[in-house]
Amino acid sequence: MRILFAGSEVTPFSKSGGLADVAQSLPDALHRLGHDVSVITPAHRSVFLTDHPIEPTGIPFDVPIGNKIVSGRLLRARSESGVPTYFVDQPEYFDRAELYREAGRDYDDNCERFTFFCRAVLESARLLGGHFDVVHANDWQCGLIPAYLRLEYAHTRGYESIASIFTIHNMAYQGTFWHWDMLLTGIDWRYFNWKQMEFYGQLNLLKTGLVFADRITTVSRRYAEEICESPLGCGLEGVLQHRKHVLHGILNGVNYDDWNPETDPRLARRYSIDDWASGKAENKRRLQEELGLPTLADVPLIGVIGRLADQKGWDLIADVIGRWASREDAQWVILGTGERAYVDLLGQLAAEYPGRIAARFAFSEPLAHRIEAGADMFLMPSRFEPCGLNQLYSLKYGTVPIVRATGGLADTITDAAPEHLEAGIANGFSFEPYDVASLDETLTRACGVYRTDRPSWRRLVEIGMRQDWSWDESASQYVQLYDEALAAKRVPASV
Repeated sequence: MRILFAGSEVTPFSKSGGLADVAQSLPDALHRLGHDVSVITPAHRSVFLTDHPIEPTGIPFDVPIGNKIVSGRLLRARSESGVPTYFVDQPEYFDRAELYREAGRDYDDNCERFTFFCRAVLESARLLGGHFDVVHANDWQCGLIPAYLRLEYAHTRGYESIASIFTIHNMAYQGTFWHWDMLLTGIDWRYFNWKQMEFYGQLNLLKTGLVFADRITTVSRRYAEEICESPLGCGLEGVLQHRKHVLHGILNGVNYDDWNPETDPRLARRYSIDDWASGKAENKRRLQEELGLPTLADVPLIGVIGRLADQKGWDLIADVIGRWASREDAQWVILGTGERAYVDLLGQLAAEYPGRIAARFAFSEPLAHRIEAGADMFLMPSRFEPCGLNQLYSLKYGTVPIVRATGGLADTITDAAPEHLEAGIANGFSFEPYDVASLDETLTRACGVYRTDRPSWRRLVEIGMRQDWSWDESASQYVQLYDEALAAKRVPASV
């Protein structure tokens, strides 16, 4: 099967969130299953700042944007996995400091930028030669791809039987623009209606992808259920209920080539399930030294990594840290960037309690790995979480997750209730009510086990480290879905 995987960001070339990791790891997993996969993404400025050589393909193209024609070209990077990454190069649109926004404000021409990208993806499907069976589009930035395939390319030679898969990584980000941006798309105004592309008077690109795709996926089974209802449907629950027969939840996987304490070059000491206790102890000590915390072996070290945004539960985290810092014997390590209010609040707490709180307001992949290896627990009390990856990284690194039971966190973390420990299925701690009391109680419970019940703690760590959350199973589910979508395309429309 020949697959074109389209995403607005791809690790290691560009990244703002988990989509970038998926856009690297899922194509690699599909390739290992024997499929011919190509990745296509914008040539953001960051693409040219990596160590990976970027080469020209000699393939230019022109696409219509509103009443003008815009030119671009394709670039390429080769990977050791055998999956090529193609870049849509158009400096006026993509040579910018950030991917989607700058100084806290979205780029005014985001609709135009990603309309161009979507058209470029489909032109590239022809220019790259051969026939693609599937175009796999991701998030609102690719929402026009299924629409163009259905409305403009359906009777174009080479495109008639291409199936479109559309993956939602986060329903909260929808790509809504004023109605006159409909002109940029070139799609007939009759599709600007409440059933298809219009949303409360605006153009909605996420909705467009949901309406026109042959199959829809999101990144966990629980999240697929949650988004069909308010509030997590974010206003589009009616669309999803209407298309529920083509909606599937497929859990994201982990790239263990990158996230594996046995091989991770960023760690002070590598370790496996056989020597995790001494390995984590050494990494904990080195992390405490690096961040200026007292090197206390028996004090629980709690790691938190992520965007400083309401979605991730930082209001609960800040409240609990403020309570614990003055009375509980625990250390906190925070890594993330995001909303200024949280930066200021957490920075103030770190200044008040330098022996208990270390905060770094930056994006650092190496430090993220060292936190996973050095922390005893990892905290993710998200309001909602489509999938989550850090809890899966934590399991592999022997760092016990503490999560709120929502979305992918509910699908992957089984609470350390006595019956779950007895059955050998517990791998963390979880709670459901979104409130400070529930988080405080669950943290207290986790720290109690850590301090007073070391056999149970060891059991939790080792159950988590043995679990396999790699991409292999998820990639197989995607292949099955691709086959299903292709089979449906072959059925005559009248049937």
